[in-house]
Amino acid sequence: MSEVPRTFTPHPHQREGLDFLRNVQRPALWMPMGGGKSITTLTALLDLDYCEEVFPALVLAPLRVANGTWVREVEKWEHTKHLTVSAIAARRNPKTSATEAARSAALRAQADIYTLPYGSLTWIIDKLGDDWPFKTVIADESTRLKNFRIRQGAKNPRALGKIAHSSVNRFVNLTGTPGSNGLKDLWGPAWFQDKGERLGRTYSAFEQRWFRKGFDGYSLEPMEHTEREIHAKLRDICLTVRGLEVAEPIRNIIDVELEPGVRQHYRSMEKNFWADIGENGVEAANAAVKANKLLQITGGNIFTDEYGNYEAIHELKLDALESVVEEAAGTPVFVSYNFQPELERILKRFPGARHLDADPKTEDDWNAGRIRMLVAHPASAGHGLNLQDGGNILVFYGIGWDLELHDQIIERIGPQRQKQSGYDRNVYIHYILASGTIDEIVFERLQSKRSVREVLLEAMERRER
Repeated sequence: MSEVPRTFTPHPHQREGLDFLRNVQRPALWMPMGGGKSITTLTALLDLDYCEEVFPALVLAPLRVANGTWVREVEKWEHTKHLTVSAIAARRNPKTSATEAARSAALRAQADIYTLPYGSLTWIIDKLGDDWPFKTVIADESTRLKNFRIRQGAKNPRALGKIAHSSVNRFVNLTGTPGSNGLKDLWGPAWFQDKGERLGRTYSAFEQRWFRKGFDGYSLEPMEHTEREIHAKLRDICLTVRGLEVAEPIRNIIDVELEPGVRQHYRSMEKNFWADIGENGVEAANAAVKANKLLQITGGNIFTDEYGNYEAIHELKLDALESVVEEAAGTPVFVSYNFQPELERILKRFPGARHLDADPKTEDDWNAGRIRMLVAHPASAGHGLNLQDGGNILVFYGIGWDLELHDQIIERIGPQRQKQSGYDRNVYIHYILASGTIDEIVFERLQSKRSVREVLLEAMERRER
């Protein structure tokens, strides 16, 4: 479902971010997931473009974000739609030349913004050598740079370190989770801003100044004055914004693009009530069954018989959920699923995850912070459950038509419950949707509160035009 570009009217926290990005040469913007980091950054670059050269810009991001999120963000807004984006995909198989050729072609393409997975940093730096063209580098989810060391550490951040100050005018760090594993994670990203001016030229100098060995002799513990001093050092180049101070949850759509083969199965089921999946294919008896089969496909699985057997056909939503978990950086995540195979595959991908069952201890463990991911079906997360103590992040891995169940599971951790329990924090709702599929139709139904029939008919009319 293609989206008509919208007019961007920044919220107060986004205006604060805009002013900061425009006025600081190498800033770090710490904004929660769903708060609008991408559009705030794009808008600031366009403002700066009137007085200095900021394009072409290179966006570094996790693979899924690099290949899709920034492209869609540019297309979403009226004032950014003229920008061109070239997504440089990662080479998945070093033995094949086709992907390498595509990656090189994307690098050669004329564009304002280039997006690159962190895993391809050494490749692009070796490829370009002294011919570095990018005026601005944007490190999205910049905690990926935490393992930077000048002479050791992860190879991709080290490769970036060679050109970060010599060849880049503006360097922007974006994250919702600075210091995800403690204060020691701040040195790496901060080095790309000031080359160690504030926190120390080397990691060892940073460590010696503000940390001491733990009782085990290996772990690092901050000293009593460490947090206060580090925050004071970084105050002029780092800005924390809390996001929208609203009663309603902050909703964020995470788009995934079905792979060509999967999309072919999807279109076949959509048009013919049949898809060539499994040994004998999958057939839908009627429109209602077809709608469920389509939702199964977008979730990555499809039942192949009446006995609950299923075929796994993609991992796109699992990858997207993994990105949410990474960005949450240890903050508990509540996940809503739609079909049993989704539950099974989530639990397999995330071994520490727990299913919300009938055992009261599960609820107690979640609220006590002993569960990092709790997975539930909306029908099992009904009235009487109080889950707000355990977290404030909900991810809809799969969504269904039932508006009451949808609203009910949100309410388990909802703003009212957070407030009543004394928490001053926003609630974040992330929807993982397969672009151009029934996922978007269901989402529209849930947001508009229109009837299933109305939304389906309108969607089909749009499809037929």
